[in-house]
Amino acid sequence: MRTISGLWRWRHNPLRRTSDLAEAWLALVVLLLILVAAPLIGSVVGDIAQGALQQSVRDQRAARHPVTATVVRTLDRATLDTDPETSSARDLRSRVVADWTAPDGSGHHGPAMAELKSPHRGDHFEIWTDLHGRIVTRPLDPATATTHAVLAGFGAALLAAGTLEGGRRLIVWRMTRRRYARWDQAWDKAGPDWGRTGTGS
Repeated sequence: MRTISGLWRWRHNPLRRTSDLAEAWLALVVLLLILVAAPLIGSVVGDIAQGALQQSVRDQRAARHPVTATVVRTLDRATLDTDPETSSARDLRSRVVADWTAPDGSGHHGPAMAELKSPHRGDHFEIWTDLHGRIVTRPLDPATATTHAVLAGFGAALLAAGTLEGGRRLIVWRMTRRRYARWDQAWDKAGPDWGRTGTGS
């Protein structure tokens, strides 16, 4: 609103310079671009990210399979993690040696992370494996993928708005430098005669 009122104020002002009007028009154009182009860019980026992430979800669900593993024995706890975010997630998991059968029918035996607080021999728990029984991470959840896509779109919109505003500020800074340079030139021309008007010199 300040930009529009500034444009209106400068229309017939006798003190208006061309650079003042150009600066006001630039602010109005950038404002309109931020209101229209930035959300559009965010929407496009969000849609692209959503498509790519949902395809990744489908690929992971096709390649990863939940299987039931059986605890053979527990392993010593891993060294304590100093990162509170990862350590809190590991509090409910235990390292065990387990047996499981892969989706292709092959049997496997080895270490695994069990979502059991105090596992005992013979306890069952779920792990994710590939077709051949190698342990993999859980596939990406569709809701999590959508959240990442929304964040990507929002970030792209903010980046576009910041770039537009940064460009406007850079242009205004250059216009101001040029204006000061012209003032310096004008003062240099007037300098030798300053204060001598009408003295006959």
